[in-house]
Amino acid sequence: MGACFSAVNPPVEVIIPHYRDVGRLGRCLNSLAKTRYPAMRILVVDNDSRNPELEKLLSGFPGVRLLSLSVNRGYAGGCNAGSGASTADYLVFMNDDTRHEPSWLEDLVTAAQLDERIAALQPKILSLPEHEKGRNVFDHAGAAGGMIDRLAYSWCYGRTFWGVEADKGQYDRPRELFWASGAAMFVRRDVFEELGGFDDSFFMHMEEIDFCWRIQLAGYCVMSVPSSVVWHEGGASLEYGSPEKIYYNHRNNLLMLLKNMSLSSLMWVLPVRLLLEGAAVVFYFLKGRYGIAGSLAVLRALRDFLLRMPETLGKRKRVQAFRKKNDRSLFRNLPFSVFLRR
Repeated sequence: MGACFSAVNPPVEVIIPHYRDVGRLGRCLNSLAKTRYPAMRILVVDNDSRNPELEKLLSGFPGVRLLSLSVNRGYAGGCNAGSGASTADYLVFMNDDTRHEPSWLEDLVTAAQLDERIAALQPKILSLPEHEKGRNVFDHAGAAGGMIDRLAYSWCYGRTFWGVEADKGQYDRPRELFWASGAAMFVRRDVFEELGGFDDSFFMHMEEIDFCWRIQLAGYCVMSVPSSVVWHEGGASLEYGSPEKIYYNHRNNLLMLLKNMSLSSLMWVLPVRLLLEGAAVVFYFLKGRYGIAGSLAVLRALRDFLLRMPETLGKRKRVQAFRKKNDRSLFRNLPFSVFLRR
């Protein structure tokens, strides 16, 4: 575990994939302008929103660059395009519905330079609506750091299947994570490029978990930096529990485990997961807010997972080729199922 000795203030590029809501982006940029880190750059990636107000907004932020895409490539593709346009040592993939403490970035850079094995970091992510009410409550998107269970379902410190917790300092010790949230994800650019970046085919949701899984398979690690604080509005792109969110979460989760899990684990996990996907169809129909629309979203996700299997198996071959860590060590001390964790 060697120390990483680089420049005192290495350049960091904050990459913000954007689509349509200029007012939300403006609030984010106003907050980032208060950041105390001297070597921060900002790149806004416009996912073909075709909003004439965007250039007018960015004219008020002279140091902010704009990369306009001719098609909407989603979060994953937008971030990949931004990475390709950057030469910074570090990247931060940032949602445009976030606010930030002035010291949020310098704390992340300091942590990143402690150990060359660290490839990704996550700040503490709190709920912006609750903060505006005078309450410090973890946000659903990442909370105090992302984890996973043995069936590849995700959960977070500060967030479980049953809800989110108030921040009382219970997760203020830096810890190793399974994944860092894409709402505010700090990465080493060289590792991001080495591992192929996000999977464009995911479009949105789970791409950061998939990437962080690959980080660990390649022998790097993911850490939390709770002294760095970011607030997140949440649900700004897709409403929690909406059929489209259900679709992407179920489809991409299955694609992710097919790519990254060892064959011995996959042989028992995938059949169990497919049975649970069937149970989810019934659950959404009986209990979900969207009823039959939620059930149909899961069925569509299963259909598209099967249709994408040949392509995904090709990606799996490339991922498994750089595996340095077996599943036994990767999943050690992780719960069997998040649904049993409180």
